[in-house]
Amino acid sequence: MSAYGTSPIMVGRAGQLGRLTEALAAAPGAVLVGGEAGLGKSRLIREFGAAVKDGARLLVGGCLELGSDGLPFAPFTTVLRGLVRDVGVDGVAELLPRGATSGLARLLPEFGEPESDAASGEERARLFETMLTLLEHLAERSPVALVIEDAHWADRSTRDLLSFLVRNVGTAPLLIVVTYRSDELHRSHPLRPLLAELGRVERVQRLDLPRLTRDEVGELVADILGRTPDPELVDTVQSRSEGNPLFVETLVGCDGRLVCELPETLRDLLLAGVERLPEETQEALRDASGGGTRIDHRLLAAVTRLDDAALTRVLRPAVAANVLEVDGEGYAFRHALIREAVHDDLLPGEHTRLHTRYAEALEDDPDLVPADRLWHELSHHWHAAHDALWALVASWKAAGEARRRVAYAECLDMLARVLELWDRVPDAAERIGASQIEVFEQAVQAAESAGELDRGVKYATGALRMLPDVPENAFRRSELLERRGRMLFDQTLPGAVDDLREAVRLLPADEPTSQRARALNTLATVGRLLQNSDEPRQAAHAALEIGRAVNDRHAEVEALLALSCLDFDYGAGYSEEGPTERLLEEMRRLADAEGDDRLRLRVAVNRSHFLEGSGRHAEAVEIARDGVQKAQATGVARTQGAFLAINQAEPLVSLGRWDEADTLLRRTIDQRPPRKVRTSLFAIAGEIATARGDLARAVRMLGYAREVTWPKVQDLFATRRLEAGIRLAQGRPDAALVAAEPVLGDPDESLPDDSRYAWPVLVLAATACAELGGSPEFERVEKRAQATLVLGALQQAWKSTYDASAARARGDLNLDAWDEAAAAWKALANPYQEALALSWAGQAALHAGDRDAARHRLARATDLARDLGAVPLLDRLSGLTQRARLGAQADPAAAPFGLTPREFEVLRLVAEGRSNREIAGTLFISAKTASVHVSNILAKLDVASRGEAAATAHRLSLFTAAH
Repeated sequence: MSAYGTSPIMVGRAGQLGRLTEALAAAPGAVLVGGEAGLGKSRLIREFGAAVKDGARLLVGGCLELGSDGLPFAPFTTVLRGLVRDVGVDGVAELLPRGATSGLARLLPEFGEPESDAASGEERARLFETMLTLLEHLAERSPVALVIEDAHWADRSTRDLLSFLVRNVGTAPLLIVVTYRSDELHRSHPLRPLLAELGRVERVQRLDLPRLTRDEVGELVADILGRTPDPELVDTVQSRSEGNPLFVETLVGCDGRLVCELPETLRDLLLAGVERLPEETQEALRDASGGGTRIDHRLLAAVTRLDDAALTRVLRPAVAANVLEVDGEGYAFRHALIREAVHDDLLPGEHTRLHTRYAEALEDDPDLVPADRLWHELSHHWHAAHDALWALVASWKAAGEARRRVAYAECLDMLARVLELWDRVPDAAERIGASQIEVFEQAVQAAESAGELDRGVKYATGALRMLPDVPENAFRRSELLERRGRMLFDQTLPGAVDDLREAVRLLPADEPTSQRARALNTLATVGRLLQNSDEPRQAAHAALEIGRAVNDRHAEVEALLALSCLDFDYGAGYSEEGPTERLLEEMRRLADAEGDDRLRLRVAVNRSHFLEGSGRHAEAVEIARDGVQKAQATGVARTQGAFLAINQAEPLVSLGRWDEADTLLRRTIDQRPPRKVRTSLFAIAGEIATARGDLARAVRMLGYAREVTWPKVQDLFATRRLEAGIRLAQGRPDAALVAAEPVLGDPDESLPDDSRYAWPVLVLAATACAELGGSPEFERVEKRAQATLVLGALQQAWKSTYDASAARARGDLNLDAWDEAAAAWKALANPYQEALALSWAGQAALHAGDRDAARHRLARATDLARDLGAVPLLDRLSGLTQRARLGAQADPAAAPFGLTPREFEVLRLVAEGRSNREIAGTLFISAKTASVHVSNILAKLDVASRGEAAATAHRLSLFTAAH
């Protein structure tokens, strides 16, 4: 009798199977399959594979549980290994541009050696892009379903790559399926935020497996038995299994009896079937439980110390009882819960001895596991065996392997284990060939690369405490301080500039070195964003001098980049070549000569930023677009490509090409770029949503932008601009002024681009004051504007708009001022800002009584707003036109009693009970003019009061549809 009954068919999952097959037919997309342990996620995937095998390729990789240590990229390595077995290395190469498989060498040795030994963020990004390209090209041949099982065990690197693929899959029919145990996801589980993020991505759907109903339990029991069960048996099984398919199969024997009596715990239930097996089989299963859910036959033979024949004989009852399944050249437990129950049932001594045997077997024959897993598994087993010495050695080796695979988080975890074990191994330094300080230094680098900045700061601080402040340690202390300063800055924490100053001080000024140039460049980059002094400029110049002296082109270009950011000169003339442009051209030439794509992209970022700030929108779009394409081709779309996407979206918005900008922004946001990039992406997306009247999206974008606190003027002021615009659109000018508050302090022109990003906020602040009919804050707004520089044509357009808005706040709707602003925006080809200025110019013309001028301006503004889809502005323009009755010329003969067209309009409002002030506001005339019109009307109607005039109008039905 089997220990566990098994149903030949899947029960209760037809709907979920249908959704998976439908998702594949509609691919690209992703499905997140969640459910408690034992609900049948793996069975569902097997049935899905069988259902689509004739029309699609199924790629399956599972995350491995090694205690608390996830194996870096484990499921993707499994997928690649299977693909190589299927199509060969050359077949994989055919799917990649230029047959370049070296990027995959970080995951699988069959692809040779990586092009570079460097484990940089760009190498990691390139690996991610290569994996995406491979899967998409494979899917272009036939649909592909990539299944990542047991994501609750996924390591950080696997989660990052999975997220990248889900967010960036293009149009190829690629379906990504992720399974996970929902009952494992405690509040702090690292998979929870990823699932939440992916759930917001378009084309991603959630699929939750429910427990079986009583009828479904009855069907499952019938399939196990091969006959209809007694209702009492179904009721008992339903009650005790609570609808969990694994528990149903565990409870029911093939003879129709319950396998065990009522278990006290879940572990008792899962172990019941194991305990019915022969003792030697149970012993082998205990040995197998130490190797994970799946174990190779050769490895298990080495651990059990049985020969092939003996091991096969011992395990046969476990396979017959459905405790184990044959899986290729090895075995897999029927379910991970069974393995966990068996392993957890080990006594402490048994646990230690078992993992010692695993470690010794792997030490004796490293070929028992794939090379990429060896050191990670040895670290796990020696650590579980409480052998500090060999756990330390293996963890150090595992850290190096993880670094080679650009799995920075896992590298950091292994280095953390080395440091944890250090004091327990007296000769630790000799054993690994590195000092404790060197381990700390590597941990700092891994933490920064992994984005674990708080841990990086702690390790850097620990290393600095251990490293004596003596001349021979100056270079090492300087590098640690530079890294800590950079990480503090990235977290917007205090102390960054102090660290960087000390990093520079430690390196002799009379000995020009690349390290000193790098420290100076970091000080220049960070300092220019945080402080009001000439120090960043001096640092950049010093770095430039050193770079040229030691022939370090990287240092030279980095220094020029910092200088260009410090001294953007938008005022050199719209088409003249000014000092900034000459500097940018020199950087471009140096980067080209160096042949360094990273530097080329950095230059493209600054060039496109400068061109947009100069009002040269179309040029900025082209430079940034070329850069985005190059970033994609070189595998850095999420990093430098994201910066360039901002610089492409911003001029697209200026040019009124909102659909293009919105598509670009959504795609870039979905790539999950670095935190320091996201604020601008959200802010620009929010600006488009506000202008289109989608305030719900605009508010969401504002919330996301606020989550990323970043001290750059560009981001801080852009977020305040977005919030102020939203508040005005909501009819809350007082709240708009509050949003603008951080911009209204004294200008800090030592910070780059203060005026470029301050002027739009000042315009909104002046508008809010005007909407409030005056505000005590207006004096502060005026003072700030007077102290703010005007650099170039774009800022001059904002200044003209501010002047017109400020005049309105003072009660002067100045036609000439608004016409000047509209002309400035038209010259810059910015249709939205031109339409806004024209709308106020039209209103000013109405106030001046020039209806033809108003009609002309409002008509052009309406055309522009309609083309843009600027719904709120279009509604406002429509209201203006209707209230002023500018749609058609009035016929004086149609007005009775000799009333002029304007007097007839005034009489209509009098008949509605409007006061002179209300009439003035509606018709854009002064209250005094309205009073004159009312006096003329009373005389012409020969009545004595407004009430009599209104009564006459109603009695004669003057304001019927005919009029």
